[in-house]
Amino acid sequence: MEKWHLMTIVVLIGLTVRWTVSLNSYSGAGKPPMFGDYEAQRHWQEITFNLPVKQWYFNSSDNNLQYWGLDYPPLTAYHSLLCAYVAKFINPDWIELHSSRGYESQAHKLFMRTTVFIADLLIYIPAVVLYCCCLKEISTKKKIANALCILLYPGLILIDYGHFQYNSVSLGFALWGVLGVSCDWDLLGSLAFCLAINYKQMELYHSLPFFCFLLGKCFKKGLKGKGFVLLIKLACTVVASFILCWLPFFTEREQTLQVLRRLFPVDRGLFEDKVANIWCSFSVFLKIKDILPHHIQIIISFCFTFLSLLPACIKLTLQPSPKGFRFTLVSCALSFFLFSFQVHEKSILLVSLPVCLVLSEIPFMSTWFLLVSTFSMLPLLLKDELLMPSVVTTMAFFIACAISFSIFEKTSEEELHLKSFSISLRKYLPCFKFLPRIIQYLFLISVITMVLLTLITVTLEPPQKLPDLFSVLICFVSCLNFLFFLVYFNIIIMWDFKNGRNQKKIN
Repeated sequence: MEKWHLMTIVVLIGLTVRWTVSLNSYSGAGKPPMFGDYEAQRHWQEITFNLPVKQWYFNSSDNNLQYWGLDYPPLTAYHSLLCAYVAKFINPDWIELHSSRGYESQAHKLFMRTTVFIADLLIYIPAVVLYCCCLKEISTKKKIANALCILLYPGLILIDYGHFQYNSVSLGFALWGVLGVSCDWDLLGSLAFCLAINYKQMELYHSLPFFCFLLGKCFKKGLKGKGFVLLIKLACTVVASFILCWLPFFTEREQTLQVLRRLFPVDRGLFEDKVANIWCSFSVFLKIKDILPHHIQIIISFCFTFLSLLPACIKLTLQPSPKGFRFTLVSCALSFFLFSFQVHEKSILLVSLPVCLVLSEIPFMSTWFLLVSTFSMLPLLLKDELLMPSVVTTMAFFIACAISFSIFEKTSEEELHLKSFSISLRKYLPCFKFLPRIIQYLFLISVITMVLLTLITVTLEPPQKLPDLFSVLICFVSCLNFLFFLVYFNIIIMWDFKNGRNQKKIN
């Protein structure tokens, strides 16, 4: 009973922090003609309520796709429609066709913030609490501490409640999916993940680990028996859930194609704005967007993405396990973020979610990654005037992790999950016994660099000839960190097999 009382307090703390951040400004407030993501979410309510379904994704006099045209899957559109019905009941002016464009008022701001709050409370937060309660081999106090740290992760709070989006919905569905397949509720887990993809197409970052884990389960059960039955059930679940979500858009072939064109706008280019991935960060030295033809850019990004995630996916298929699944989610999502086509800075949240799931296993490295992920979005957060909320939430998160997990004491080879890798390395370099110390120094350098860049960006004006200098530096530094983490997580995944095999021999 005490456990649930403490968990309730943790949830209340998470909700309080979220609502406090929501009291600040939001993306594009008072900045015509496009305003910002807040206006995009309001505009989608306007469009879905006033226009028939077949016009939602098409350009017309009533639906100018250049002005925040709907570019997310059908489930996002249905959610917007649901919110629009509530908005219509409270104040029809909020979603009046054409005349409501750029609508701003305190009452409407309260309404929009509440919609995010309720979605978070219904989908994401229960998934976090249940996930932490289902963790094995850790104490009740650690489970509660884990929930607190996940709910205090600043990146998601700042984007959903400061910048203004509904990322907690898709991430919440994905987490329900992780819970389902990890607990052998494979059909329910598959259904939940299909809902995540049909809410935001970026959830494809997590799709290969789900596919490989479930396929590996089928192989393990035997494709001539129970495994084949499970495979058929999974296929039927996925197909049925997609058909139900897309049914209104299957009436005409052009309707389906138009939705797909809106979801995957390859014409926008390799990257947009300042994002901490390979293509944006290294464009300082090599202008790939200007040198290579568009179709070659797509092929190169696909090849890099596919090759970087292939080893982890093969390993997961051959040796499916909940632990391997969690780490492969991190590795694959990070590969997509670093190498794939048309990435946004907010997509790092798709990597941060699975990192939150391994927080109790590798607290030092997970905390470090989550700090870097928030820092990588600094240009966007400063643009939305979220400096103070960013600093406060980041400090609160860091202190919570440091106290809850004693992260600075969890840096041995065993606690970093690098024991088997170090043993393999020492076969060739017998004197190599200082890997944990190297990682500690890298952490120190990383944190100092992030703090200095933040102070410089906030206090100094960039040179007139280089107006994006600080933003580019933030992206470049973050990208270097992410490349290091990609190598680190792949080492854990690939050397885990050797560790497991050796452990079996010992037993």
